[in-house]
Amino acid sequence: MPRPLLTTVAILALTAGLGACASSRLDGPASGRGPGPQAALDTSVPAMPSAPITSAPLAPPPGAAATPVDAPLGANVAVAPATPVIAPEPSAAAIAPPAPPPVVVATGRSSVVGAWTAKDATGASCRVSLSSAPALDLYKASAAACPNKDLAKVTAWDYRDGEVYLYQPGGTVTARLRQGGGALDGALSKSGASLAMVR
Repeated sequence: MPRPLLTTVAILALTAGLGACASSRLDGPASGRGPGPQAALDTSVPAMPSAPITSAPLAPPPGAAATPVDAPLGANVAVAPATPVIAPEPSAAAIAPPAPPPVVVATGRSSVVGAWTAKDATGASCRVSLSSAPALDLYKASAAACPNKDLAKVTAWDYRDGEVYLYQPGGTVTARLRQGGGALDGALSKSGASLAMVR
């Protein structure tokens, strides 16, 4: 028999033998033989019971707003806005305008310079002017239309120790008045009758 033909026959015989072995291993159990390898595998290890599988959502990363647990995945979840902080209303005392400064009544010689209306105890009145022009060691003064004869003679005045002195020619004191509340109150020197001078 030629050599190539012999080789072909040998290969065919080997292939047929391998095919028979494979079919007998892969087929089910044959009659008269024991169980196949698959049956032995199925009964050798009992099945393990499996525990129920649970799932829980992961905590949000730091700095992210928390999503409610009951919300379904993919749902749009509205987050309530933060409550705005409202500043308290200012009290009435805080918005009230500041109190005006107290009225300061000027005192001194310069505060009494000018024209005054003099009223005596009888209710008669006249005009008395106190000038800032010096007259020897006093200041000039004048009286106009005064019914009181002593008051009508006033020609000079002075301011000493918070009081206004009215003088007649020759240095006789006609009246002494004290400054208070924007007016001059006092008395005539000769009669002691009250005298007031207002602007």
